[in-house]
Amino acid sequence: MSNIILQLQNLNVEFPVFEGILQREVSHVHAVNNVSVDIIGGKTIGIVGESGSGKSTLGKTIINVLRLTAPDVRINGDIILYPDTENEINVLKLNRSQVKSYRSDVQMIFQDPYSSLNPRMLVGDIIKEPLDINTTLPVSEKKERVSWLLEKVGLNQEQANRFPHEFSGGQRQRIAIARSLATNPKVIIADEPVSALDVSIQAQVINLMMDLQEEFNLTILFIAHDLSVVKHISTEIAVMYLGQVVEHGDTESVFSNPQHDYTKTLLQSIPHSDPKGREERKEQRLKLERFSM
Repeated sequence: MSNIILQLQNLNVEFPVFEGILQREVSHVHAVNNVSVDIIGGKTIGIVGESGSGKSTLGKTIINVLRLTAPDVRINGDIILYPDTENEINVLKLNRSQVKSYRSDVQMIFQDPYSSLNPRMLVGDIIKEPLDINTTLPVSEKKERVSWLLEKVGLNQEQANRFPHEFSGGQRQRIAIARSLATNPKVIIADEPVSALDVSIQAQVINLMMDLQEEFNLTILFIAHDLSVVKHISTEIAVMYLGQVVEHGDTESVFSNPQHDYTKTLLQSIPHSDPKGREERKEQRLKLERFSM
């Protein structure tokens, strides 16, 4: 178990569906269905699939914020964090006070850099907030760490005194990355962190995350639907379809020799700069749509 940092065991997530004046439960949506995955420390695992496949729900369940946004959600199974060789934390069994220490080890980068940063707070305060909540460091040390984190993500100390609206989308995502690193986390969940950015900026942010992972030995769950981005950053890939992980393996194997029909269709739908293959690509897109029906 020494190289496994996070373990998902038979994880299920259901959202009840209510109807009528009395709001009686008439059905449910099975967003995550019996997912079991071992995540190796210091690696990047790409979670891929179409919209609605359960990728983001899986990430929010791991970070343990889903019950705050959907109080009626039903979650069962186990999410086990191994912060070191001697301890293990079963996330779903933590009470409110115990969750605080878990959040220091597992942080999240959200998809939209425009809505994930508080527009009323200075950038320095945004990055410092996790330190205020999770540490007892003196103010001077917090200020030094904020400046250090800004430099790590390619910004400077003077920019700590600005508001988020004064930055571009790429710069805001750098700020979000700095915030996620504030508490020295072991695992970072990146929920489509570059999908809202221009293509030229996407490469910069991806390369920054790869450099930071190597420097800090981070474990990253990279959730995305862009397979070319996932191939570039990931060492492993888990393919999700209708809430299930239908294929999981190292990146090279999944791309060169996919085993599941859905994975094959997903890979064949990647756009290519070949006008002659237009009809073939159209056929593959139709196949992918039939999988979703």
